[in-house]
Amino acid sequence: MFKHIKAGFFGLFLLGTAGMSAQNVGQLTGTVIDKATQEPLIGATVKLEGSELGASTDVDGRFRIGGIPPKSYNVTASYLGYAPTTRYNVVITTGNVNQLNFELETDNKVIGEVLISENKSIRVATLETPLSIQNLSAEEIKSNPGGNFDISRVVQALPGVGGTAGSVGGFRNDLIIRGGGPNENVYYLDGVEIPVINHFATQGAAGGPTGILNVSFLEDATLASSAFHSRYDNPLSSVLQFKQRDGNSERFQGNFRLSGTEAAITGEGPLGKKTTFLASARRSYLDFLFGVLDLPIRPNYWDFQTKITHKIDPKTTLTFIGVGAIDEFSFVAPKDATPENIYVLSSNPLINQWNYTTGVTLKRLVNNGYWNLTASRNMFDNQLDQFADNYDGKQMDEDKRTLGVNSQEIENKLRFDYNRFSGDWKWSVGGMVQYVKYNNTTFNRVQPEVRDSVGNLVQPEVTLNFSTAIDFVKFGVFGQVNRTFFNERLGVSAGVRADGNTFTDDGLNMLQTLSPRVSASYALMQQLKINARIGRYYKLPTYTALGFKDENGNLANKDLPYNYADHYVVGLEFVPRGNLRFTLEGFYKDYGDYPVSIFNGISLANQGGDFGIIGNEPLVGTGRGSTYGIELFAQQKLTKNLFFTGSYTLFWSEFSGLDDVLVPSAWDNRHLISLLVGRKFGKNWEMGLKWRFQGGAPYTPFDIEASKANYVIRGEGTLDYSMLNTDRLSTFSQFDFRIDKKWNFRRTTLDIFLDVQNAFVQSNPAYPQFTLKRNDTNTDFVTTDGQPLRSDGANGIPVILVNDDPSVVPTIGFIVEF
Repeated sequence: MFKHIKAGFFGLFLLGTAGMSAQNVGQLTGTVIDKATQEPLIGATVKLEGSELGASTDVDGRFRIGGIPPKSYNVTASYLGYAPTTRYNVVITTGNVNQLNFELETDNKVIGEVLISENKSIRVATLETPLSIQNLSAEEIKSNPGGNFDISRVVQALPGVGGTAGSVGGFRNDLIIRGGGPNENVYYLDGVEIPVINHFATQGAAGGPTGILNVSFLEDATLASSAFHSRYDNPLSSVLQFKQRDGNSERFQGNFRLSGTEAAITGEGPLGKKTTFLASARRSYLDFLFGVLDLPIRPNYWDFQTKITHKIDPKTTLTFIGVGAIDEFSFVAPKDATPENIYVLSSNPLINQWNYTTGVTLKRLVNNGYWNLTASRNMFDNQLDQFADNYDGKQMDEDKRTLGVNSQEIENKLRFDYNRFSGDWKWSVGGMVQYVKYNNTTFNRVQPEVRDSVGNLVQPEVTLNFSTAIDFVKFGVFGQVNRTFFNERLGVSAGVRADGNTFTDDGLNMLQTLSPRVSASYALMQQLKINARIGRYYKLPTYTALGFKDENGNLANKDLPYNYADHYVVGLEFVPRGNLRFTLEGFYKDYGDYPVSIFNGISLANQGGDFGIIGNEPLVGTGRGSTYGIELFAQQKLTKNLFFTGSYTLFWSEFSGLDDVLVPSAWDNRHLISLLVGRKFGKNWEMGLKWRFQGGAPYTPFDIEASKANYVIRGEGTLDYSMLNTDRLSTFSQFDFRIDKKWNFRRTTLDIFLDVQNAFVQSNPAYPQFTLKRNDTNTDFVTTDGQPLRSDGANGIPVILVNDDPSVVPTIGFIVEF
């Protein structure tokens, strides 16, 4: 196979060489603005490292550099009285005009009588968030080995970030940040909250197998795992912000991407002198691929994304964004009915989902500051169906139904923030109001009725069967103030936030959600800082929990309080030079009022890493928990054609249930290691290598007798929650690599890539699966007495399927820029 790949690359190289009759060059455009005031900087200098190419900005802060030989550059913007900023690994091609937007910070450090301007490019921290924050550039996202152009996978290379432990092949995108659950994160796209960023999302948690966002739109992504600005509501573990670029203002351009799983097209250009657009569409063909491989699942999805930017006047900008997805997850009986395939059919729901988020932001520059007004709407429609026999999605027997969910979440939001700067002071104030609607019709056979061979009741049926429709208002206010002292050697930030709602019993009492936070950063020397942060953060329970009705038709969870987490973080940041950074942090998170299931007595902090819906049951807000550990991170930006990141996290994660006893959570992997290396070669070749390691995930063993009794109806095992998370999987380890080769023609660029996940064919430990023994042809059950399987499963023979087969995912694809 590799010989064929090598031959294909060589043939494309010859083709590309034959098509180049002259030196082809690229262009770079962009803006340079003041980070504090957002005003353009006139006469700022922009230079390409290692060349004589450069330009100065005009009266609008814009610059253009042409005649650039295609390859990767580090680009630096500088201006008198400001710290220079470098954007690393900027890839120049002939197909698309690259765009960079620089935000420069004033630098008033004086040593003796000389003004010193330090390059802070590799530092991501701000006064509000002086630690626990990382940033990924567009190129780092696109070229990440094993990332498959999926931002949710790419951020798993950052410190403290793990994936869903125990998922088959590690293929889900749930983000586990410092031991917290996957529903503890919030996501923002250009300042607009976007609740769903994954296809086939788990309602109440947001994770799924593949991301929605188009990486061609992204300028960068910033992950804060603590020290959140007070403008954000509902984060307990992280805030992940995506910043999109604007469309090309001078000409139409775009790209087409085809890989082993999907096809995507992106276009951008001007809509007038003051208006630009970005638009994209993507379609998977996994359903076709899985059919060829005779797999029982048939996932199929579309997604769409757009951004329109209109410059009303030099100080006012109007931006519209839109993101949407359509998902269908169905089943087909495989030709080879193995126990593993049959388990997949019987244990997963059929999924039909669609969602969208739209938002409009008006940004206005004012004297020494700016304000933002954002109106947005998002909707998530989720339909789940599961039967005791999932073979034929068109002819389901309602008597065999075990799950039926038809649910919608709708949010209409209005946010405002005002930001002002005066000397060494900076302050922000603002608020938000949201009108929420939640509808849900649920049938869930939590526990089937089981009778023995003579008709005696062994287990009574427990079924949830209700319809609910609720609507209410959420609201919140915040304030944040920052100040530097001692010639910017000491920075201090303090903030406070309070939230409320018109639905829960105590929702109008905003004093109960008063969440103060304070941070400090002190420069021990020019290259070394010590940082600390203490803060409390609140989260409203999920709509799935708030909208649940009991058997009497009452909203059973209206008394749930906001759950909270207190964060204590301290760390060191060492920057020996402008492109190299090391951080060491210790963290402790103390959780309270966490929702706990009345049915099984476990905390919802253990749930969310599977398909379906969580929180749709009676709950009590009495759970507590703690996660704590240390993180070490090293990063070098592109230097002499080499860049790398490396991180190690040691942590513990534990939560309590109804018994108030802290036990290891489902995310208690203890060890996370990530290493990423990228190398640029001549003639536009590049290679990336990534290795990830996770400690063994805890899991709960099966209750064998209960599993036998329930298997005929549920098609899966029943866990023994009295032994919650007492077993552990083996460790997870995966090596990925990616190779890219670009050919630049006059106005077109061709990028051929090979991306291989789990190249060393290492086993991927996943949770064991319970089934009953079948005959050699898998057409019937083998029983202890030779008789047909009883309805209570008493004569069945239990089998535990070990689920650790290695899976290698090679992808060959191409990107055409035009």
